[in-house]
Amino acid sequence: MAWTLCETRSVLVASPDYLQRRGAPADPQALAGHDCLGYRRAGGVLSWRFEPAGGGAQVSVPTRGCFAANNSEALREAAIGGLGLAVLSDFTAQRALLDGLLVPVLPDWRPVGLFGDSLCAIRPYSPTVPKAVQVFVAWLREALKEGFPLPR
Repeated sequence: MAWTLCETRSVLVASPDYLQRRGAPADPQALAGHDCLGYRRAGGVLSWRFEPAGGGAQVSVPTRGCFAANNSEALREAAIGGLGLAVLSDFTAQRALLDGLLVPVLPDWRPVGLFGDSLCAIRPYSPTVPKAVQVFVAWLREALKEGFPLPR
């Protein structure tokens, strides 16, 4: 059983140091000339998809880079360290963005397809839900009702 707690989104980020050294890409196609930190999935192809923030046709961009992981926190730390650009979930990137360790890249484009669109609380099925679980999930929903606001 799953309860949706809040909506989430993905964001393309880089460290200010990386962008100073390599420059900021002007559009998704320009990522071909950048080090992209890939989120590895079994049998997955290293490419990212984007759509214009206002809606429109998606663009798929093959990526390459010096580092890949199947852990978004590891990718966040690699991006903070200046190794390249990373697509992260908002809840993974939020603190580093607010602290200025990472900055949004291509804010007029939205990465799609790497992470889910919502954060959920999951529990095993049972015909009754313990009161403590109900109260905890209600608390989580209230605490996360604003999602994970990001600086632009």
